[in-house]
Amino acid sequence: MARDPHPFARFVNILGRGKSLTRSLTEGEAEEAMAMILAGETLPEQLGAFLMLLRVKEESAEEIAGFVRAVRATLERPPSLVADLDWPSYAGKRRQLPWFVLAALVLSRAGWRVVMHGVDGHTAGRIYTREALARLGLGIAGDFDEAATHLAARNFAYLPLEAMSPKLAEMFALRPILGLRSPVHTLARLINPFDAPAAMQSVFHPGYMTLHRDASLLLGQRRMSVFRGEGGEAERRPNKPCETLIVEDGVCGERRWPPLLADPRLTADESMDLDRLEAVWRGDAEDDYAAAAITGTLAIALTTLGVERDMASAQKRAEFLWRARDRGRLSAAA
Repeated sequence: MARDPHPFARFVNILGRGKSLTRSLTEGEAEEAMAMILAGETLPEQLGAFLMLLRVKEESAEEIAGFVRAVRATLERPPSLVADLDWPSYAGKRRQLPWFVLAALVLSRAGWRVVMHGVDGHTAGRIYTREALARLGLGIAGDFDEAATHLAARNFAYLPLEAMSPKLAEMFALRPILGLRSPVHTLARLINPFDAPAAMQSVFHPGYMTLHRDASLLLGQRRMSVFRGEGGEAERRPNKPCETLIVEDGVCGERRWPPLLADPRLTADESMDLDRLEAVWRGDAEDDYAAAAITGTLAIALTTLGVERDMASAQKRAEFLWRARDRGRLSAAA
């Protein structure tokens, strides 16, 4: 007996019709497809096929923008949660400690409202932001209301993906099952759940920079910077030039930040001891690489926010903010 096609089957059909007939989803189709996924209106077989067909084809900016709009429609963000800078953190660190966390905390101590969101544990052998913040004694928000409370108290909040969108977190967890990353890894970074006017974006593969920029433009993101960060996180590699694509009030541009360290080689941190984060913050440990990574990342954040317009001024201000930081225990403000 013939059966009517499942409503979601048409999206799989669009993506899987072979070399000559396959096409990308329109932004509207992508939004509709993701809305069905988030509502639990798809079968597991369909979801796996959908994600992997997108992976083989490679997602388009229109598809990512549509997916993001569908996710945002499900979020129940309190109106009191207002942020200046969105800072997604989904990659984890393997070779260097997450120095970008200290850069974000410097910004928050200086008065800018910074919100991070991310996921942990999807790749073995990496340190994720949630673990680093916990070691520093900084609380993790369990929902949007708690994130708003943290932001009001200390200008910084971290909201895990599972608290923000449980269904999206489930899709993230499919990586070891499917054996490959999926478009969810790009999508999550672009959600900007707190509607911050500025966003820090990072990629591991440089080819994704244009995708992030173009999707941000479609979503109306006012200001953003995207660059290949250390380990895939939004952390500048101070021993390398840093090519950055930017959006400033709807206008595209780029910056090429020069290296901050003379030696282009990166020596991996064999201990990856998270206690060193607070030791460096307090000045109990000196680390030239860490200081350069922190101030270099800060400089990119300052231009992303529009606080500084040129690279030299941004780096100078970043170094000042780092020197002038309150070196007390970070957990004191938690």
